[in-house]
Amino acid sequence: MKVFVIGGAGVFGSRVATLLCRDGHQVVLGGRRRAPLQELAHRLGCEFTILDRSDDLTPITSTGVEIVVDAVGPFHAYGEEQYRIPQYCAEHGLSYMDLADDADFVAGVARLDGAFRRADRFALSGASSVPGLSAAAVRDIASNMDRIDVIETAILPGNRAPRGYSVIASILSQVGGPIDLWRGNRWVRSRAWSEPRNYRLPNGQRRHARLLRVPDTALFPDRFGARSVLFRAGMELGVLNGGVTVVALLRRLTGVAPPPWMSRAAHLIASASHQMGTDEGGMEVSVVGTRDGDMVRDRWSLFASKGDGPFIPAITVRALLRRYETIPPGARPCLGDLMLSDAVAAMSDLSVTQRTTHEMQPTLFREALGERWRDLPICVRRLHSVQDIESFTGRAEVIRGNSLIARFAAFFFRFPKPGRDVALTITKTRTSRGEIWERNFDGRIFRSYLKPSRRHHYRERFWVFDYEQELPVVDGRMSLPVRRGWLIRVPLPRFLLPRSDSVEYEEDGLFRFDVGLYAPLGGGLIVRYRGSVAPSGDPTPGQAAFAVEGVDVGDHADQGPTAGPTSAPCRTRNCSGD
Repeated sequence: MKVFVIGGAGVFGSRVATLLCRDGHQVVLGGRRRAPLQELAHRLGCEFTILDRSDDLTPITSTGVEIVVDAVGPFHAYGEEQYRIPQYCAEHGLSYMDLADDADFVAGVARLDGAFRRADRFALSGASSVPGLSAAAVRDIASNMDRIDVIETAILPGNRAPRGYSVIASILSQVGGPIDLWRGNRWVRSRAWSEPRNYRLPNGQRRHARLLRVPDTALFPDRFGARSVLFRAGMELGVLNGGVTVVALLRRLTGVAPPPWMSRAAHLIASASHQMGTDEGGMEVSVVGTRDGDMVRDRWSLFASKGDGPFIPAITVRALLRRYETIPPGARPCLGDLMLSDAVAAMSDLSVTQRTTHEMQPTLFREALGERWRDLPICVRRLHSVQDIESFTGRAEVIRGNSLIARFAAFFFRFPKPGRDVALTITKTRTSRGEIWERNFDGRIFRSYLKPSRRHHYRERFWVFDYEQELPVVDGRMSLPVRRGWLIRVPLPRFLLPRSDSVEYEEDGLFRFDVGLYAPLGGGLIVRYRGSVAPSGDPTPGQAAFAVEGVDVGDHADQGPTAGPTSAPCRTRNCSGD
C-alpha cells in the first residue's frame, strides 16, 4: 500500500514512516523542508515530496497514494480550513488518518462522514495514543464490567524523548484555562494543568501529571457511559513541570492565553534539556467499575525504554493499516476501529512492555463497613459509592443551639444558619487518602475530610479536630456516634468529645439524614440538620445503571451524556449503590 505521510520528517511523522516501511508499505514523505525529508527518505529507502498543507495539495495525488496520514499539528491551530486535508482526500478517493490530540478537531471530522461514505473510503481522526490506543485499552479491560464509573488515562514520557513543537503548543494553549470535564455524570468546569497526581513506572520512578483536555475527555462519556473521564500528562523533570505550572498561574491571574512565542521558547528549553532525565516513559489506562457486584480497578499500562516512547503515537496507524481492507467507510473519531490485541502486536519489535492488572476498589464506607454494607438500603449505598466527584442535591431543615459554646462552634466550623427549607448540595470527592465532603447550605459551605480507620470506623477531620466515628447498622439505619477525638493529633479525653446523634436511612425511596451535634460538658445542641438528597446527575440512556449486584452495560456507543440536577427519588436501580 502506498501511504503519504504529511510531516514525515517530524517527531511523530518520522516514526509513522519508519514503522510503515518496516511493514513493507510504500511511503511518501511530505513536508516543507527539503533537507530533513531527503535525509530520512534516503535512510528509509522511500520517496519524498515538498508539500505545504496550507497551499497546493496536488503533490499528494500526483504520487499515486491510497491513504494520507497527517502527523503535523498543532491541530487546534489549523484555522478556518481545518479539515482541508481530509476534504481533499474525500474528493479524490483517498482514505485519511491523523494523529490529532485536539478534542474539537477529532470530534468534528464526523461532519465529513457522508463525503467519505460516497467515496467508499474512511477518515479516522485521533489515530494516536489518544483516543485510538486509549479507547482500545478501555474496550478490552472494561468488556466484562457491569458498570463503568471512572476512566482515567495518563501519558508520562521520558525527558530524552524528542518533543515536537505541535505537542508543546497544544499543551500550552490549555494550561491555566477553563476546561469542561465529565465528572459525576455531569459536565464540570475545571482548570487545565490542575489536580496533580503521582504515578509509579515499572522502573520505580515516580512521575507527576496534571489534568488536560483531550479527545478522551470529550468523547468517552458517550462512547463508554462512564460517570467520570479524566486525562493527565506530565514531564519527567520537575523543573519543566514547574515551568508549565507558572504559565498556568499567569493565565489564571491575567486571563490571557500564552502567546505563540512562549510555545517556541518552551520548545527551545525542552530541546536544551534533552540530555537530562531518561529515555523511559509510560502510558496508563485505568477503568474503575463494578463486576459481579464488586468494585474493581482494571489497569492497562505500557512501559517504553531505549528511546522507543515516541513510537507509541504511531502504533495505531501501523496496526490499522495491517488490516486496511476491514475498516468500514465513513469519517469518525478513532474510537472503535482498533483492537488492543492488534496494537500490542504492532509493538512487538519495539522496546515496549505492557501488562494488565486487576485490583479491588472499594469505597471508604464499603471497606469500613465490611459485611454490614449489604445491610444498608440501596439509596444509602448510592451516596457512599462515589469513585471520583459527585454531587447530591435536596432540601434540609436546620436548627441551631443558642448557648455560647454552640454559637462559637457554629461560627468556628461554619455550620449552616437555621432555616426550615434550605437548599442543600453535598459534593463528595474521592482522593487517594479518603474522601472530601463539602456541604453547601444555600451558599454557606463547610467541609470535612474523611479517611479509613479501624474496622467499622472512619475518621473525619474538621480543621484542627479529628473524630473517629463508628458505623453501626440496625434495621437498615446507619448511625455515626463519635468514639474518639484528637486536637492537633493530641488525644481528647472522653468527656471533651462532642456527642453525635446522627443517622442515615431510606424512606419513601429517598436517602434521608438526621444529623445532630451536641457540645461536650452538657453544652447542649450545636446544630441539627435533617432532610433528603438525590444524585444531581441522572444516568443517561447510554450509561450503565447503578445496581446492587451488577447490571449489563448494554450497547451505548451512540448515546450522549446529559447533565443537570434531578429531584427524582432513588426508587430505581439507576440510583442504587454498588
